[in-house]
Amino acid sequence: MTVELDFEECLRDSPWFRAALEEAESDAAELETHLEKVLKLCSAVLEAGRLLEGSSRAFAAGLRGLAGTPRGNPLVRLPALGALRRPSLRSVRSAGRDRGSVLTPIFVFFSRSSLRSVRSAGRDRARAADALQGALQHHAEVPRRRPLEAKEAAAALGGARGVARARGLQHVLQVLSLLEAQAAFFSRGHQGATATRDYRGHLGAQLEQGQLEGARRRRDLEQRQQLLLQQDLSQEEVGVASGEAGPEAPPMEGYLYKRASNAFRTWSRRWFFIQSNQLLYLKRARDPPTVVIEDLRLCTVKPCPDLERRFCFEVVSPSKSCVLQADSGAGQQRWLRAVQSGIASAYGQGDPDSRSARGTLTAGPPPRPGSLSGRPPGPPPVLGAILGLEGNGSCCDCREPRPEWASVNLGITLCIQCSAIHRSLGVHFSKVRSLTLDSWEPELVKLMCSLGNLALNGIYEARVEEMGVKRPPPSCSRAQRESWIRAKYVEKKFLRGVAGHAPRPRPPRQGHAPRAGPAPQGSPNQGNGVGKGGGAWWERGGDWPAPPEVAEPEGAPCLHPGALLSWAARRRRLRTMAEALAQGADPGWANGAEGNRTPLLEAVAVNSLLACEFLLQNGASVNQSDSHGRGPLHHATMLGHTGLACLFLKRGADVNAVDADGRDPLTIAMDLANADIVTLLRLAKMRELEVAQGQTGDDTYLDIFRDISLMASDHPEKLARAPPPKHSTL
Repeated sequence: MTVELDFEECLRDSPWFRAALEEAESDAAELETHLEKVLKLCSAVLEAGRLLEGSSRAFAAGLRGLAGTPRGNPLVRLPALGALRRPSLRSVRSAGRDRGSVLTPIFVFFSRSSLRSVRSAGRDRARAADALQGALQHHAEVPRRRPLEAKEAAAALGGARGVARARGLQHVLQVLSLLEAQAAFFSRGHQGATATRDYRGHLGAQLEQGQLEGARRRRDLEQRQQLLLQQDLSQEEVGVASGEAGPEAPPMEGYLYKRASNAFRTWSRRWFFIQSNQLLYLKRARDPPTVVIEDLRLCTVKPCPDLERRFCFEVVSPSKSCVLQADSGAGQQRWLRAVQSGIASAYGQGDPDSRSARGTLTAGPPPRPGSLSGRPPGPPPVLGAILGLEGNGSCCDCREPRPEWASVNLGITLCIQCSAIHRSLGVHFSKVRSLTLDSWEPELVKLMCSLGNLALNGIYEARVEEMGVKRPPPSCSRAQRESWIRAKYVEKKFLRGVAGHAPRPRPPRQGHAPRAGPAPQGSPNQGNGVGKGGGAWWERGGDWPAPPEVAEPEGAPCLHPGALLSWAARRRRLRTMAEALAQGADPGWANGAEGNRTPLLEAVAVNSLLACEFLLQNGASVNQSDSHGRGPLHHATMLGHTGLACLFLKRGADVNAVDADGRDPLTIAMDLANADIVTLLRLAKMRELEVAQGQTGDDTYLDIFRDISLMASDHPEKLARAPPPKHSTL
């Protein structure tokens, strides 16, 4: 009997754990049946042994009578018979006693002790599971208007969950105790089988090794159980010191309540998971999964605040919609993020031709309502461009060769194991994206090629050699990998102070003199990384253009991180910006002495597309305004920076925001007669109106927006306008 039971699955009470537990209970019942049969046969053997012993005694008495016959008869005189009978009878009696002493306690233990405790623990677990099911049902049915009842239901649910998990862990431990008793049974059986010593010698060694391994595993399991019991089992999520999920495990799975589509609108609790770009659920582990959403690329997900039940969200596809309910608000948010990530991954895994279809949206975080995010007509060879940068050919953290994942806000490449840990840190530390499955916008690829592993490790691993810390190798365990990544990016143990340390200068580009001010309007290299030959870099078949940053002869001044970030943004120095962010700079820091200018507004002033993208990826607000009430979109419109206006609209800038003079970006663009920005802003307003009215609209505005966006990115000279009047305060 081989049983695979895991504490993590026990706490989650998944269908697979239930199926494994049913199989273990079935095996235990079958074992009990066989043991009862063997016990009866053992009793029969012992009874036959007692009969044999009585018959042997009678036989010995007959022999003694035969040996005492008159000496004159030579036919019945057997002198050797008296010497042989006593050892033989003693050996028979000894063998019977040995059989009884070995077999009886073992079978009695199996039949009366171990199996009863397993049955009792199973009944306790079943009762606790029923109580938890009732508490969950009551907790889910509490309406919004009864907060006190909701609090009581949550407390009752926590208690029931803790009891159910404790009973479940105890049941698993009892099953494992039964396995240990089984190992002891075979070990004792080997000791009693002396007649086949040569054959059973090797088998006995294996059983002894298995017994030692079982004792070790039992000790480990008991320690893990004690660690779990020391935690608060009433919480929804409990940390488990077990092995990590397998490589084919779904990215998100768990129980949800599903509202039926019939007239009764009943709710049923099912095990949901995302797999192969589909949303599915299971009723039982042995049942085939039911497909709820066949293609995640055709659906969207949104919360349902208007329903009577709490924690509800809806998955909508062109053919149907499905209303689901989580157990808590945190669970609802996790499922919303998981479905959105599944939708983004489904776009990345689709056919390449379908990815360039009209009107599709770029994979990644969903934009706010009313924002525009068109996908470029064809995906560039992102993997080769990013991995071709020196140092990017191996994972930034463990040096695993040929990584296929990246952190877009840090600008580094990662292997799949390190990317999973980065994803667990949260998007405020690292935003993970696939180099092969997700689509990439041109400015994001340029940002990745402007930073890279060497630059970021020069910041986050500056003191590794000095401190004598050993980097984890690619073959390290997950625990070592996670400890290193958290120390590096969360605790920032290896940073060196930024103030007063000059970053390594970049050589100036040919024909581009170092300067701190904005580039001349209409320059082909202006903030977009496009050469004079025109056309995107993948169309020209040439190398990736040099980053549009300018080397400064002087080092970074001694400023606090927020001021240093603003200083570096003004000078397009991405590495210094990364150092300032690593030291804790706030991307939304406002310079009160200069009209509350933010680092993003400083980047707008010099028309640095990469600096703006870097700040937005690291949490800068696209709508934060200065003391005149003007946000980044206002200033991009005033300065005539069409590429930046496209970027801010794609990132969800508010087109209706007005400054202190009561003017919105559209009014400013019309006053300046900038037809390209006017077109973009009007398209954005049209989309906001359609979203507000619940209309999906056609793809015409997305086509126009994509054309203008690509022209601004690849051919900025075609959108060049005369220098605008000095309306901007930057």
